[in-house]
Amino acid sequence: MKKRILEAKNLDEVKKESISIFNVSLDDLSFEVIKEKKGILGIGSSVTVEVTLNIDPFEETLKYLNAIMEQMDIDAKIEMITSNKEVKYNIFTNHNPILIGREGRTLDSLQHITRQVINRFSDERIICSVDIGGYKQKRITQLEILATKTAKEVARTKVPVKLDPMNSYERRIIHTKLAEWRDVYTESVGESPNRRLIIKPRRKR
Repeated sequence: MKKRILEAKNLDEVKKESISIFNVSLDDLSFEVIKEKKGILGIGSSVTVEVTLNIDPFEETLKYLNAIMEQMDIDAKIEMITSNKEVKYNIFTNHNPILIGREGRTLDSLQHITRQVINRFSDERIICSVDIGGYKQKRITQLEILATKTAKEVARTKVPVKLDPMNSYERRIIHTKLAEWRDVYTESVGESPNRRLIIKPRRKR
């Protein structure tokens, strides 16, 4: 939920400014007067108001995703799972390749857009994720297998191995998987979109 403290000459001016700031209708806002200063014949008067945006960021993001599916002419069912300050949107459709894209890039874009919508309607830090047909979970499994296999090779040969470029989410999965390994460690190198991981042998002390 988003909130702002605004000050103006009167409540009507606060309402006008709030509509402009939040870019929503007046019905989506509530106002609580915190401080009111009365001037002489209206001169020097002011009001301080706490303005609250009364829109559920989770539901609004769900509407946004449904609108995207409609614009793309894709028949999809979207499942929303919420837990405290975390939300996950699972998209089920017969058009997975289109929504996932090459190397998951379209899915990454959907993820980015979804976070932007969430942030527009909430000041809180919310963990938000989007998955399509279980792609992310399958990808996590693939990356963990790759991490384990490569780490064993590096530990045996003592030769560093450079992996293909990955986004920050995928690099973090491998970082986490190998964080407790004694024989190897991971290091990120390069700049996006070519940033990648190197799995290196750890020197014994």
